[in-house]
Amino acid sequence: MKKVSILSLHFGYGGIEKSIAALANILIKKYEVEIVCIYKLQEKEAFYLDERVKIKYLINSNLAKKMEKYKLLLFKGRFIKLFKLLWNDYFKKLKIGTFCKDAYDSITMYFKRKKVMKKYLQSCDSHYIISTRDFLNTLLGRYGRTTAIKIGWEHNHHHGNSKYADKIVQSVKDLDAFVLVSNDLYAFYKEKLKTYKCRCYYIPNVLEDIPKQVSKLEEKRIASVGRLSREKGFMDLLKLYDLLVKDYPDWVLDIIGDGVLKNNLEEYIKTHNLENKVTLHGFQDKEYIDKVLNKSSLYVMTSYTESFGIVLLEAMSHGIPCLAYDSAEGACEIIQDGENGYLVKNRDCQEMIKKIKMLIENKEQRKKLGIEARKRVKSYTSDVVGAKWYNLLEESDNYE
Repeated sequence: MKKVSILSLHFGYGGIEKSIAALANILIKKYEVEIVCIYKLQEKEAFYLDERVKIKYLINSNLAKKMEKYKLLLFKGRFIKLFKLLWNDYFKKLKIGTFCKDAYDSITMYFKRKKVMKKYLQSCDSHYIISTRDFLNTLLGRYGRTTAIKIGWEHNHHHGNSKYADKIVQSVKDLDAFVLVSNDLYAFYKEKLKTYKCRCYYIPNVLEDIPKQVSKLEEKRIASVGRLSREKGFMDLLKLYDLLVKDYPDWVLDIIGDGVLKNNLEEYIKTHNLENKVTLHGFQDKEYIDKVLNKSSLYVMTSYTESFGIVLLEAMSHGIPCLAYDSAEGACEIIQDGENGYLVKNRDCQEMIKKIKMLIENKEQRKKLGIEARKRVKSYTSDVVGAKWYNLLEESDNYE
């Protein structure tokens, strides 16, 4: 049996990690599968993995989880939030020595990750190696054995950022194949890589299963699922809901997810007296999410960006009509405007409220869109997406 290695920074909760778990569960049916993470963020894996899938961590450090939190704030330019966090964790408690040690260890760990991944790749005996981040692509191209089939897998949208796109191109140019999760990204990178050996493939993310039960679309509940970070637009969702609930006080909002903006969202909810209207459920497993979705009548996504939008498919699999801003590129590929949901242009809050109000007042239209939403997800099942991955791996064996 041939072996597949999937390279990841970590295996915490996030869209990339969820996709990795889903792919591993598909490939294990035909291959030996190993997920290789640089460091570990939590004791228990966030997503279900087939018991046959092996998971390996290259760095064992309790510092990784804390540093990941700081890094996210730093990269997003949230300097005030970062300072407050450091103040509460270290300086307020006069832990100056601990801060210096953790800072040194985290810098060391940052540079160590290249070393440990290089060592792994040089000894890796896998027939196929799939990389999930740009710096891992580069390491794979440079240090992966020549006998291995090397595949890059991009989940993030360039959003018109040519510097980012060029960085991705340079990271995969020496790989054998490059998988894109949307047709938009596929067309873009195929043109960019036409002078290199790396071949592009469009393979969407997978919806692992379709629930037998669908929502009756009768309860007065709006749902949204995702990481509580700025790009997901949950603060915009709260502001939108705050306007909506004045006309429809019986409708409540369920938000499932965790992240750096949790405290900000809680503060907004409290300040605007929405404690009895909005529930922040935190990070939850699939069974819990399914229960919430099965009681929901609308799904609203307010993301600024979204490379794919697996959460939309999950909602649609319950027969729920979805609404999203068209700034979320992945939503534009999944939602067919007016057929199974609505796409709102230019992040027009008033237009989004107008569409939500229309669906609140028109149960028949909710059901009509929900039926079509349920049909839409059949293009993203494990059988359909799995076949595309199997074809890619088998085809890559014939590369010259």
